[in-house]
Amino acid sequence: MSTDLTRAVVDSLDGTADPRLRELLASLTRHLHAFVRETGPTMAEWERAIDFLTATGQTCTDTRQEFVLLSDVLGVSMLVETINGDGHGTESTVLGPFHMTESPVRELGADIDLVGGGEPCVVSGRVLSLDGTPLPGAGLDVWQANAEGFYDVQQPEVQPPGNGRGLFTADAEGRFWFRTCVPSPYPIPTDGPVGDLLQATGRHPYRPAHIHFIASAEGHAPVTTHIFVAGTDYLDSDAVFAVKESLVQDFAETDDPALAREFGIPNPFRHARFDLVLNPARS
Repeated sequence: MSTDLTRAVVDSLDGTADPRLRELLASLTRHLHAFVRETGPTMAEWERAIDFLTATGQTCTDTRQEFVLLSDVLGVSMLVETINGDGHGTESTVLGPFHMTESPVRELGADIDLVGGGEPCVVSGRVLSLDGTPLPGAGLDVWQANAEGFYDVQQPEVQPPGNGRGLFTADAEGRFWFRTCVPSPYPIPTDGPVGDLLQATGRHPYRPAHIHFIASAEGHAPVTTHIFVAGTDYLDSDAVFAVKESLVQDFAETDDPALAREFGIPNPFRHARFDLVLNPARS
């Protein structure tokens, strides 16, 4: 009887005009029905699952995306990123739940840390095509938590809007640089349904220290990625499974007064250097 029901639901999708939508819904139906047959949830358990998804949606706001967070902690976000990668260029990783507000346009060299309190650092590099050609005018959307591990949208009473964020345009040689503070590990929000899930499964909520990037250039596919601070805690147990070895970068201690003056930062400072490599857009 249960297999007849599954077949009936799948057959009901035959009139779906979009063939890809029909394929996705049919597959979802088969897998979801198979899950129910395999695990045999009680009515109380199924109602609890519905309540959990309802609460997840109700937790979403203009500045918080609990469903993205749920996708992240279940590894689904990272799986989607992985199967859509092609193994070339800078590796992609999760967008995360805090790309919810527009980053302010900033000049190269600007400081995105508007509140201070952290260890000063410079982040610099180039945006390149796969063959190593610089991409002048490439766009970089950058966002990170402050030195205490909070994003601006989490502390509107403490951080000004746009703190830790910036939209930069690479120069004629594809170069970019900006000032900030060294990020720190931090817990993902645990005051909602996703936090309840982590507690129920005995998992910690921490992410290793990182800075988010979206790099884009004309004629190239954009990449959403992070750089992770080498030596930081939780590199081997990221709560959202987003760490890739190629994205771990050294924030080197630098004692160079001349370079510090060039960047407009106190000496000594930390300096992360890396390139973002974009794939040509698929035709």
